[in-house]
Amino acid sequence: MKIKDIVIAVSAVFMLNACNDLNLNPLSEGSTESWYSSETEIQMSINDLYRDPFWPLTQANGGGGDDAWTDDWMYREALTPVTGGTITSEWSVANTKYWLNSYKAIGRCNTILSNLDRLSGKVFDQTITRYEAEVRFVRACQYAKLVFYFGDAVFYTEPMELDEAFSLGRTSKSAILPEIYKDLDFAAEHLPASYSASAIQRATKGAAYAMKARAALCEGDYTTAKTAAKACIDLGVYKLHPDFASLFLTSTKQSDEFVFVLPRSVEFKLTLSIQDVVPRNASGGWGAWSPTWDLFCAFPCTDGLPIDESPLFDPHNPFRNRDPRCSETFVEFNTPHMGFIYQPHPDSLQALNLSTGKWQTNNDSRGNAQFASFNGMLWKKGVDNTWLLNNWQVDPAKLILRYADVLLMYAEAKIESNDIDQSALDAINQVRARAYGVNYTQTDKYPAVTTTNQAQLRTVIRTERRIEFAFEGRRYMDIIRWRIAEKVLNQPNYGMLDPAALREKVVKPGLWFFPETPPIDEDGVADFTAMYNKGLIKKITQRVFDKNRQYLWPIPAKDILINSNLTQNPNY
Repeated sequence: MKIKDIVIAVSAVFMLNACNDLNLNPLSEGSTESWYSSETEIQMSINDLYRDPFWPLTQANGGGGDDAWTDDWMYREALTPVTGGTITSEWSVANTKYWLNSYKAIGRCNTILSNLDRLSGKVFDQTITRYEAEVRFVRACQYAKLVFYFGDAVFYTEPMELDEAFSLGRTSKSAILPEIYKDLDFAAEHLPASYSASAIQRATKGAAYAMKARAALCEGDYTTAKTAAKACIDLGVYKLHPDFASLFLTSTKQSDEFVFVLPRSVEFKLTLSIQDVVPRNASGGWGAWSPTWDLFCAFPCTDGLPIDESPLFDPHNPFRNRDPRCSETFVEFNTPHMGFIYQPHPDSLQALNLSTGKWQTNNDSRGNAQFASFNGMLWKKGVDNTWLLNNWQVDPAKLILRYADVLLMYAEAKIESNDIDQSALDAINQVRARAYGVNYTQTDKYPAVTTTNQAQLRTVIRTERRIEFAFEGRRYMDIIRWRIAEKVLNQPNYGMLDPAALREKVVKPGLWFFPETPPIDEDGVADFTAMYNKGLIKKITQRVFDKNRQYLWPIPAKDILINSNLTQNPNY
């Protein structure tokens, strides 16, 4: 391996090959010069592009990841650099997980592409073309990620010499976006619609269309987004999983709803760490990661109306008459969960152990346990008793993109371009009807969307995305591209009063669980100010978001130090 490759391996921008440390490879091992000489070596290199670090979208791991940067998630009194407004150019998550690893993948893609001609005459030309399509799909996804989080980015499509690498500046994202489209178009043309069998979930034609729709939607290119999403829909390959709740379970390894996912495996130590999600009554659980009241109040009632407009909503019995996804996302009070009846009421000092049939100390009530959920909420989505096995390691599929997202992207692009027709409503209704366990044409059995008013549909689609994709890492991207982060991330995280005050001010007057119904605005966002001002709830933390800088992340300081042509984003 050349010394230039070793230096480049430590740069966040210019990772050109698969080296992960500073040790020279022995002559007996592969290098860039000798490695890509057979189809097997090319396949192994392409397989490497599907490794977890190159796809950092997270579900409850790594400190919460994308979900922890939103108004859907809280961790007791803690904030993240995003929600605390403390992002700097030395923030390791941005520097490593998003910038460095993206360029590692891009560098490896470029190297593979430059060596595919070595297969000429050894395999069929169409096979080489498929490999090219797969690699260009990955490269496009990496660049789409970079321009979303960082804006203008360093752009290159060929392996480079060291002096050239250190002289590259940033290319405008408006110039990079057509190149992303070009790669994804090539992938869509040449990748198969599906695979008969594969050890890993490989990129497909539908994944290329769907990723193009996502990239376009993020940049406000609604015409491209709706065309790409429609192309994915028209393939006829995907359909919604019949049951919303089971889609996210560890046991669901395959589904017709999966458009692009990465498999996890306990055996190969590709897992989630989930102790923070498991309730405290389950031995060893911490119950520390909580879905927020903000998210809870976003779920409409079964009449399709928000909780502040629906006559069906009772703040003292807030799970009743709600969209079914509410009780599949949150653990409903006084219901079985992880071997116990869950009840966070401050006077519920005993919990029923369903395995023994006996009552024991209820550690999920703050009446007993100081660090039980601060707002009474626990995550349920995807959680079942298998989470208690394998030393707190579970392996549900990592959902990068599923068909419900394609449908809602199509609907949103149609709404935002004011091209509203029945197909847009049908796309939303398919997703909503699945939650009720009925066909979307059975409009008398669920609250079907019928309005064609653009403003009303914008509220509908934003709410639908929030409740459908809760805990899947989609909310952060949505609030950034909708430019509502400055509103939702400058609000407090609220929770229950401390036990003594909670009993006096809420329980005794008969106001448990919610003392009042909060108003909901046009973005589906609840306002708890009135309850707080009356002393009925407690401010746990104050989220902070600086609209003058945080819509983009900073370029890593270490890269600017070694490259004078790199510029920093504003106000970092």
